[in-house]
Amino acid sequence: MMKGLTPLLLTLKVAILATFIAFAAGVAFAFLTSRCRFRGRELLDAVLTLPLVMPPTVLGYYLIVLIGRNGWIGRWLYQAFGITLMFTWQGAVLASAVVAFPLVYKSARAAFENVDQNLEKAARTLGSSEWGVFFRITFPLAWHGVMAGTMLAFARGMGEFGATLMVAGNLPGKTQTLSLAVYDAVQAGNDRLAFILVLLTSAVCITVLIGAGRILRTQYLKEIDR
Repeated sequence: MMKGLTPLLLTLKVAILATFIAFAAGVAFAFLTSRCRFRGRELLDAVLTLPLVMPPTVLGYYLIVLIGRNGWIGRWLYQAFGITLMFTWQGAVLASAVVAFPLVYKSARAAFENVDQNLEKAARTLGSSEWGVFFRITFPLAWHGVMAGTMLAFARGMGEFGATLMVAGNLPGKTQTLSLAVYDAVQAGNDRLAFILVLLTSAVCITVLIGAGRILRTQYLKEIDR
């Protein structure tokens, strides 16, 4: 059981941090594409949604091109600050955040588009700033949809495998998450450990999915009552 504890704690740390990043970026881009009309908006939407349908290994390759030691961003980080993200748990966070991002983005965009913009206009008429309109009107009304997407993103971050393996590697105690530990256990023929790890992952993901379903159901019932 102790062998499964380290991957579990690392997975939770990676998934939580990745979810925060996906939440912040997803909400920002969702609000931008739902409220602003500009040339290339649909192309931007397609690019932002791409990680949802792209094979994780392909996504991992793109991340290596970006943040690898010789990558566009990775070279600058290493030369300027001595920072490298490859084969680190921070790299695993970045990979999981990119994979989970579209789940927050699509849910948040749908939620923002369902907000009655007349309420926002009324708040502006009463003198509220754009920040005030967002935090007092838009976000509270879209909260259920945003949170449902965020919970799904957390579950996705818990189970991320391909992109994490390519970016962070599979270093026990350092970058080995639950999904990687399951793979190692199966390869080593340790069925008991693999079964325990699978149960842990399944329990967490099922709990998150049930929570997301309840949030969506609550939002749906509220919309019916309006």
